[in-house]
Amino acid sequence: MTTGRSEIDALFQLPLGEFTSARNTLATKLKNAGRADEAARVKGLAKPPVSAWAVNQLYWRHRGPFDRLMEAGDRLRAAQASQLRGKGGELHEPLEARRAALSELSQHATALLRESGHTASPDLMRRITTTLEALATYGSQASAAAHGRLTGDIDAPGFEALAALVSQKGGRAREHDRKRVLPFVSQRERTATREKLAPEERKRQEEAERKAQLAAATTALHAAERSLAEARKSTERAEAALKKAAARAKDTKKEQDALSARLEEATAAADHARQEAHRIASEAEDAAQAVADAERVLGDARRTYKELTD
Repeated sequence: MTTGRSEIDALFQLPLGEFTSARNTLATKLKNAGRADEAARVKGLAKPPVSAWAVNQLYWRHRGPFDRLMEAGDRLRAAQASQLRGKGGELHEPLEARRAALSELSQHATALLRESGHTASPDLMRRITTTLEALATYGSQASAAAHGRLTGDIDAPGFEALAALVSQKGGRAREHDRKRVLPFVSQRERTATREKLAPEERKRQEEAERKAQLAAATTALHAAERSLAEARKSTERAEAALKKAAARAKDTKKEQDALSARLEEATAAADHARQEAHRIASEAEDAAQAVADAERVLGDARRTYKELTD
């Protein structure tokens, strides 16, 4: 009896902070059930770094663009292999599809990191993009990384490794054969094997490898050109945003100065109005007193008149 895929998959879909606890809980459960070997394998699962965790979440939560990236990688590798066989091969379309899928996945990765409380720093995004590009390069080849279960970042293959990858025959691997990094024949072993070949066969193999390296270099060149173009666009956007921000700051300063001036004028007007109110109130009191005095005098005069006329 083996550990269900769903149990392992569930571990890699959890928030990163819950991975270790859930892994240990599952290992204990398996051990208590008498499945010591499976428990040991689960216990040995390493907690992914943030970058690998983010790539795993892209696989589980955004399968559409993730699968499009893998398909573009397969088409690109097939086109390169076709070129090596002298049959031509269009690289533009798969490269463009690969670029579009990477761009969409990068946006999703930024949102995932923000939602989980991680900062999408340039270095972190570079590591995520590099792993995605490596996965696309390996694609569905035998021993490719287990999608959704990465426990570490994956580096893009060098020219020698990529040449071997492009030239080998395809075929999907069984799940238990998938590793984090593809095994390639070392350069020393390749050279030793080549020395045993006949001159014509050796020359043919060297030419095939040269073409594979050229195809790999072409891919790397296109990727570098794309990165440069995107970097320039990002710089232009940043400069435009900076100019707008500076203009807004200038306008806001003008508004602030105008409001400050209006506030001073309003304060002075309020002081003047208070003083005028006090003056008018004093005059009103004086007028009221004058009325009272006049009424008293009038009363006295009326009483005197009445006394004289009676």
